[in-house]
This record gives sequence, C-alpha cells and structure tokens, in this order.
Amino acid sequence: MKCPSNGLCSKLPADCIDCTTNFSCIYGKPVTFDCTVKPSVTCVDQDFKPQKNFIINMTCRFCWQLPETDYECFNSTSCMTVSCPRQRYIANCTVRDHIHCLGNRTFPKMLYCNWTGGYKWSTALALSITLGGFGADRFYLGQWREGLGKLFSFGGLGIWTLIDVLLIGVGYVGPADGSLYI
Repeated sequence: MKCPSNGLCSKLPADCIDCTTNFSCIYGKPVTFDCTVKPSVTCVDQDFKPQKNFIINMTCRFCWQLPETDYECFNSTSCMTVSCPRQRYIANCTVRDHIHCLGNRTFPKMLYCNWTGGYKWSTALALSITLGGFGADRFYLGQWREGLGKLFSFGGLGIWTLIDVLLIGVGYVGPADGSLYI
C-alpha cells in the first residue's frame, strides 16, 4: 500500500501529500512547507489526532541534487566496456518514497559504467606471484595468447613474470573482456 492510513502525517510518502512549493528558498538551508494529505488518505499528528494540514521541515534542494543514498537508479544494460576516459550512460533515477525534495521525483542522471565480469584483482595478483611463470595469471584474465607466450617462454625467463606482478598489482593489466575487477 503506497499511502498508509492512520500513520504519522510527517512520515507519509511524497505521492500521498500535496505541498505548497517555495522555489525561492536558499539551497542547503532548512525550510518548512505547508502540506495537505490527499483526499483518500487519513493521518494523525504526534498526539494521534486526525490531521489534514501539517508542516514538513526539510532541506531546500531539488531532487537531482540529493545524495546517492536518497534515490535509486536503473542501470543500463549497454555498459559492457571499460575505457579511458570512463564511459558514461544516462540512467533514470527515482527518489525514494520517504524523501522530500523540490522538482520532478524522476530524473535522468549521467552515471559511470561499472561493469564487471567476475574477475578478482586479489586472485589475479596471487596467480601472478605464484604461477605467473606458467602464464596462469594471463589465462585467468582471459588473455590466452599472452598466457601461451608466458607458458612456453617460462615467464620470459622470469622477467615477464616480474613485470606482470607489477602491472597486475597496480591494476594496469585487467580482464580481457574490458570489465572491472570485483
């Protein structure tokens, strides 16, 4: 039930109330809004007395300016690569029910691609240190050609292995599918 009845008026979701909006408030400062419950909703005050009109105290800011914890975004399924500079995509975000803000409660937002293929950095580094001379780290990351090269050259006689430990350690070498480490 989106609009619970007989609860505290100040705890109702934004869809259940109508508030007079003052767009001339100063960003980041506390502001009060006069609100009225919608006709099908009943609510009470702190003393459990029925109320139709009440005041909400909030911080003056538009919905798109809220911290990330106050809204939920729907991720893109077209984000399948990691590039430099990092790719961004447009996500549709919706403010959580109990949060009050100015403007549209649904808004587009540019987010960074954070696609992962399930490879762990710690596993890749451990394989590079222990079995890097046999190319196990490169095989794990899906780079089978380099893995074969390391296997048949005994890790480039140890030099390639040492370089790979350093490159995997700093995150320069990653999964072959272009994903991020977990």
